[in-house]
Amino acid sequence: MSIEIVGDSIEQQADIDAIIALVAEVEYAQQNELPEAFMELFWAQEPVWTTAHGMRLSGWETISEFTHKALPGAMKESTASYEVVRIQFIRPDVAAVNVRQRPIDLDGHPLPGAPEGRPLYVLAKQDGEWKIAAAQNTQVKTN
Repeated sequence: MSIEIVGDSIEQQADIDAIIALVAEVEYAQQNELPEAFMELFWAQEPVWTTAHGMRLSGWETISEFTHKALPGAMKESTASYEVVRIQFIRPDVAAVNVRQRPIDLDGHPLPGAPEGRPLYVLAKQDGEWKIAAAQNTQVKTN
């Protein structure tokens, strides 16, 4: 896995590792339909999440309410893998992270023809930990 890194942080490798771990936690929470685990990954100060279909959710409570309704049962037939492809450190405590989200079956096999996602996460450090401050989850159209 090759990740493009742009910009600098104070603890570069530790921050890169922490960001990759956060995206792995997003993947785990999504695949296992764990709304509480997913919500723990958000910045406490008014995060914003935009779904793949363009619904903007503003604020922790709004994102939590949506997640608690949408996530349970969402992975009955398929799920997705998440791969960090680019990290851009905007400041030492703010990073833009591009992710490749690939649809997979419940055994982890790719689903040919299913549209991929290209989430963009804006992460900010909160009490020394990376958290999702804003995110845009875009579905890739192939034609």
